[in-house]
Amino acid sequence: MLWIKTLFCLLLSFFLNFNLTAQEIDNIRLPEGFEIKVFAKNITDPRSIIVNKDGVVFVSSPSSGKVFALIDADNDGLADKQYPIASNLKLPHGLAFFNDALYVAEIDRITRFETSNKQWTGKLKKSQIITGLPKDRHHGYKVIGVGPDRKIYLGIGVPCNVCILNRDKFGVIKRLNLDGSGLETYAYGIRNTVGFDWHPVTGELWFNDHGRDWLGDDLPSDELNHAPVAKLDFGFPYCHQGDIPDPELADKRSCREFVPPKFKHGAHVAPNGLHFYTGRSFPDIYRNSIFIAQHGSWNRSIKSGYKITVIKSKADGELFSEVFAEGWEKNGTVKGRPVDIAVNNTGDLLITDDYAGMVYIIRYTRDL
Repeated sequence: MLWIKTLFCLLLSFFLNFNLTAQEIDNIRLPEGFEIKVFAKNITDPRSIIVNKDGVVFVSSPSSGKVFALIDADNDGLADKQYPIASNLKLPHGLAFFNDALYVAEIDRITRFETSNKQWTGKLKKSQIITGLPKDRHHGYKVIGVGPDRKIYLGIGVPCNVCILNRDKFGVIKRLNLDGSGLETYAYGIRNTVGFDWHPVTGELWFNDHGRDWLGDDLPSDELNHAPVAKLDFGFPYCHQGDIPDPELADKRSCREFVPPKFKHGAHVAPNGLHFYTGRSFPDIYRNSIFIAQHGSWNRSIKSGYKITVIKSKADGELFSEVFAEGWEKNGTVKGRPVDIAVNNTGDLLITDDYAGMVYIIRYTRDL
């Protein structure tokens, strides 16, 4: 079955890159007072997105082997220039910034690019931070971020639906120093995380995880997990969504041994990007809430996901989810697939869509 999923994803990434019409974008449903526009379009396979301290937006394009800088040269709030600042990379995906250094996670390495000269049309100085990462393409896109401890965190998925492999090599979040030294495993038992972020108050790590396939339309749920300390084990491949033993491995480990998720997104919605909102342009009810980009199901009989949700906390700490943006899928027809989320320097939300080849911007248009 793996080849079916691989073929499906390749078709989406390489061939089904359609720009949405203005009417289709207007049909994206948002809470009252918000608007959505196209920030940039005609980008091949835009995936991870990040904004530097100067407000420059960077987007990775794995299938083209490039990273683009999206520049708003006329200061209208939308990008009008696209510069390929790095090319000939090996499936570049995850992006992270620290000071003036841009870190790019390729499939088997992390590369550092110096951006202090801010010359986006020239060749950036680069260096290899770490090499020799797993090259498997199934769940092979690497996700990175720089944590509050000034260390790089690196997500490595498992190259399968369900399998028992080296649990210190696959299905982990690694941690390393900015120069590539000190590589260690931070968290275990993670099938495929495509998004993580740190709580802006506690500094603790939260991450999404994609649940396994082929247990039906409604099981297991994709997960939102919390890893406040190192060395926690979240159960894959033995336990799913915290309370479902894997039917093929139930005799080997118990779900009681592992850390359960803090929130269940639902089955097969494919939660990718995760971002705590710390901007100042949205109403206060969104402050420190978690925005989630649901990439959408690939093999569910009735499609699910294809939306942006926001995770909020009740007074007792219980988490709940609300739909923030939807309309990329209607009656089984897919028009877009949200991938990643960032907040720009004015507090607006930026969202990549690797199906439509676009980056959207969502603004709050009313006075606060």
